[in-house]
Amino acid sequence: MTGLNLPLHPGLTGTTRLKWIASDQAAASMRDWLILLAAGIAAACCSTFLDLDIKQVPGHAILRVVFPMAVGLALVPRRGSGTVMGASALVTGVALRFAGFKEEALGMGALTSLIATGPLLDFALRRVNGGWKQYLAFALAGLASNTAAFAVRGTAKAMGWERAGRRPLWEWLAQASFTYLACGLVAGLISGLVLFYARRRDAAAQSEAAP
Repeated sequence: MTGLNLPLHPGLTGTTRLKWIASDQAAASMRDWLILLAAGIAAACCSTFLDLDIKQVPGHAILRVVFPMAVGLALVPRRGSGTVMGASALVTGVALRFAGFKEEALGMGALTSLIATGPLLDFALRRVNGGWKQYLAFALAGLASNTAAFAVRGTAKAMGWERAGRRPLWEWLAQASFTYLACGLVAGLISGLVLFYARRRDAAAQSEAAP
């Protein structure tokens, strides 16, 4: 039952910039679960429908995934929140693919980063408590998610599973081997910087109150 309660994450709770509306009860409420489910759905919809007009950059799909999930963490700063969002994103992403939004909107690489990002955020952030290590954790989660997407997309190309007309593997690799890593790092780092403070608010208050 402890896992289902989604216990508060001290580092995220103390550094979220949305603290005034963030969850702070000992156990997750129905509101918390709905927010996390909505964040996963939002990530899937952004990955499918949001056009950043940078289709020529392999691995850019992560830019549309990390931020909605980071918003979910800022609103529900709990252990396991990322996994809940990932499950919600998985169901939504699969439903969108069955609805006809396939490679042109939500390809294998994009679907991989969509599913993996939430659990990887949970894993990377499990021991951080604010500060630069927390920002690094966000960046590494984005990097790991896009590395997985790179591996899946590369395998699909090598096996000939992509539709005709896609870039050949050797040409794609020359660019993707850099852009996938860069997009993952940037997406994670920016999301952490925008939605979380570097220092815990309670620690900062204690420091200011000290003589």
